[in-house]
Amino acid sequence: MDLIDPRTGAVRGALEPARAERVAEAVAAARLATEPWRALTPRERERRLDALADLVERHLAEYTALEQAGTGKPADEVTGELRNVADLFRFYAGAARTGTAPAAGRYLPGHESWVRWEPIGVVGAVVPWNYPLLMAAWRCAPALAAGNTVVVKPAETTPDSVALLAEHAAQVLGDGVLTALPGDRETGRLLVASGVDMIAFTGSAAAGADIAARAGHRRVSLELGGNSPVLVLPDAPAHTWAALAEACTYNAGQSCAAPARVITLEENHEQVVTALAAALAERRAGRDFGPLNNPDQAARYDRVLGASAAERSITAPGRTDGLWRPATLLADLPDDDPAVLEEAFGPLLTVQRAATAEDALALANGVPQALAASVWTADLTAALDLTARLHAGETWLNCHLVQSAELPHSGRGASGHGTDLSVLALQEYQRPKTVTVRL
Repeated sequence: MDLIDPRTGAVRGALEPARAERVAEAVAAARLATEPWRALTPRERERRLDALADLVERHLAEYTALEQAGTGKPADEVTGELRNVADLFRFYAGAARTGTAPAAGRYLPGHESWVRWEPIGVVGAVVPWNYPLLMAAWRCAPALAAGNTVVVKPAETTPDSVALLAEHAAQVLGDGVLTALPGDRETGRLLVASGVDMIAFTGSAAAGADIAARAGHRRVSLELGGNSPVLVLPDAPAHTWAALAEACTYNAGQSCAAPARVITLEENHEQVVTALAAALAERRAGRDFGPLNNPDQAARYDRVLGASAAERSITAPGRTDGLWRPATLLADLPDDDPAVLEEAFGPLLTVQRAATAEDALALANGVPQALAASVWTADLTAALDLTARLHAGETWLNCHLVQSAELPHSGRGASGHGTDLSVLALQEYQRPKTVTVRL
């Protein structure tokens, strides 16, 4: 398989996808490493995960070059994401020592009981191309901290940085604790069909449903995309437009939680369209954000845009050649428009209008995806009411795409299930065992 630089379309290398023999070898190595890794004290796992974070920071320039080659992102975006990767490993290094407080006590006469939280075993992690190393860290860091070993399959277009992470992991975590398995979709299917004890997947809803069907009785953690609604009320603060334009174009809009569907009231609709169009014009493809990742994604984005029945389409300045796509705003479109119902996964905002705040909420909750959402208003009472009633695992007020390792990120509905980030993610990769002793 040729590896393509999305900035230029030039071939930058080649990849031989892993097939059955290599998948079996990777899983067997992870299985062999399971007992030694889980037997370590939390303090020792913390020390080793901290050492892995040190290696990421020490080799920041090398990781940056690999991430840019696979994604085409600007250097400042990549550097920020890589610092978050190191921070995630440090966060879960410490979380490994806190764990989840077990239940303990005399719940039955003459008996003492307690709960042990145990690692699941070997985790097969399948991660996407939009944040190659960061999404790998979201999955691998809590799984490793919880005492599991991990076989991670990066996306076929972006294997580079994850392969380097696995090399560094072998140095400080031990052989087989974290293994990279570069390949294509067939590689992912083989990993799911192998002897892994759990599958953690981040990607499309269709692929997630397929993985869930193949997983059988094994645990599955799914993060499947967003199509996030944005409720903009008439008293939205002045920074709304620039903040939404930046969040919409960060990583060329290729973020599951990116703002996608702006919903206004009748009274402020024209103001929102005008202000957002002006703000998007300040965010230029080729200067402020990178290209789409691959030809399939560009074709999908173009199809959604081309199928829209929007009466107004406003395109910002920026590169349009190759995989580059400028920011676009669609307004005056039906509520069942393809650009509304489908996640375009690119630098695109749609603007819908509603008669009342209740109607706006209904539009926001009217698609199958339910990952993230935001509300923009100076009215705290209205804001808290709307954030409570939005169908989303993560909501923001007067901001968007603001995340921290301490705060959980999770989907609902077609956006999947399970928890990334925060100490709650440790339980994704653990199972409780009750121990009861007769006194």
